Amino acid sequence: MDGMNHSVVSEFVFLGLTNSWEIQLLLFVFSSTFYVASMMGNSLIMLTVTSDPHLHSPMYFLLANLSFIDLGVSSVTSPRMIYDLFRKRKVISFGGCITQIFFIHVIGSVEMVLLIAMAFDRYVAICKPLHYLTIMSPRMCIFFLVAAWMTGLIHSVVQLAFVVNLPFCGPNVLDSFYCDLPQFIKLACTDTYQLEFMVTANSGFISVGSFFILIISYIIIILTVQKHSSAGSSKALSTLSAHVTVVFLFFGPLIFFYTRPTLSIDLDKFLAIFDAVLTPFLNPVIYTFRNQEMKVAMRRVCRQLVSYRKTS
Repeated sequence: MDGMNHSVVSEFVFLGLTNSWEIQLLLFVFSSTFYVASMMGNSLIMLTVTSDPHLHSPMYFLLANLSFIDLGVSSVTSPRMIYDLFRKRKVISFGGCITQIFFIHVIGSVEMVLLIAMAFDRYVAICKPLHYLTIMSPRMCIFFLVAAWMTGLIHSVVQLAFVVNLPFCGPNVLDSFYCDLPQFIKLACTDTYQLEFMVTANSGFISVGSFFILIISYIIIILTVQKHSSAGSSKALSTLSAHVTVVFLFFGPLIFFYTRPTLSIDLDKFLAIFDAVLTPFLNPVIYTFRNQEMKVAMRRVCRQLVSYRKTS
């Protein structure tokens, strides 16, 4: 807090996405539609998994928690971006900027660990099916969940511990629509080379390392699946394709943000919109599109909700 008291800058100004009224209107419709859709889709997954006894398994437990995290991904930056689209002066307080950075990195780290846990779950289910319920016990599922949140909190607190006390004396303009470390650090009134390297090492290398671990894991699983019967292989490959697609959607923007110098602000903004608006919407679509069990359960829940509203 002392760093905040000594900072001359008390607020930051976003340049936003565009100055064109037509493009702003298009972005408003696009972002609002996908934000509402992602909130409804992820909420429906959580409700379905919680209420349907047929889905009380480790795979769906992890999926429900991923949907909960995607609700957070949608809510950290999208509502403010939508609100700011038609504002002439887009301002966020110093504390608000720090809070946004904190939650972005907590949620991103939790999702990273959950994706690794889901890959491990599929590995055990396909490669060690006879021991699946023993290995993926309720205790193991809770362990993954606790580990995910602890990792997220530690990662985010470590990042902010080096940043919160930086002196900010101007300028205070961020060429973005949300606060994140790369641009935030560059506004400090001091040499930030070491801090920028730390951010790259802490966020970028971890993202790249986790991405390659997941890809190698899925390659091993796919090679194992090919040795099984054709019917089982087809179902397993369908599930795996959904997992791999989500991994690419999640890690793609992260790798661009944290492992390369800023070459194009427009590209960064496009990837940020994709990551904040589209990815949380696509995740439930991808995970349920090829999952017949989930689709049947969702229809059942929707019918129950409709009948409940009619009787109430």
